[in-house]
Amino acid sequence: MKQQAGFSIEELRSGDRQAFAAMVDEYSPKLYRLALRMLGDPHEAEDVLQESFLKAFNAIEQFEGRSKLSTWLYRITSNEALMRLRKKRPTLVSVDEPIQLDMGDTIARQLEDWCCLPEEEFMTGEAMVQLDKAMDDLSPALKAAFVLRDLQGLSTEEAAEALEISESALKTRLSRARLQLRESLSTYFGDRAREYQHG
Repeated sequence: MKQQAGFSIEELRSGDRQAFAAMVDEYSPKLYRLALRMLGDPHEAEDVLQESFLKAFNAIEQFEGRSKLSTWLYRITSNEALMRLRKKRPTLVSVDEPIQLDMGDTIARQLEDWCCLPEEEFMTGEAMVQLDKAMDDLSPALKAAFVLRDLQGLSTEEAAEALEISESALKTRLSRARLQLRESLSTYFGDRAREYQHG
């Protein structure tokens, strides 16, 4: 059962260090981006990456292959990052409480219209800085769902599996994260849209 040309699960399970090095080379960039997006600190992201691979190396014999190797590695890395985030923010409300969407309250909050912005406007360095700032206000669990699904591009099934929650719970967290980010970013992108329209 080959994962890539450089290594197989059997080689990893047998403790083949060359195979493990090939796995590290292949998955380091994606896992580092995940840790960096969640923690916002390059040094902490490096620590999480090293700790994650160490745990993967020690636990590879328990990997049964029911999920993809990448999903298993995402799970280990996101768990490491979440532990660090929760130490920083120990008192948080449950992210799985029902979303209150009373008319006249959350849904009816005035949000700016971003429809007029060209797509490249969302990819500028400044826009990404604003997104990172807004993400800092998300709870760890909401941030993990958003990063895995929307920034890392995992499917709903893969992201839910990585976080060890149901797909419906993931969708709930994702909806909450997107709503909160939209509110946080509405002023910034609203101003940019007005500049674009009048410029």
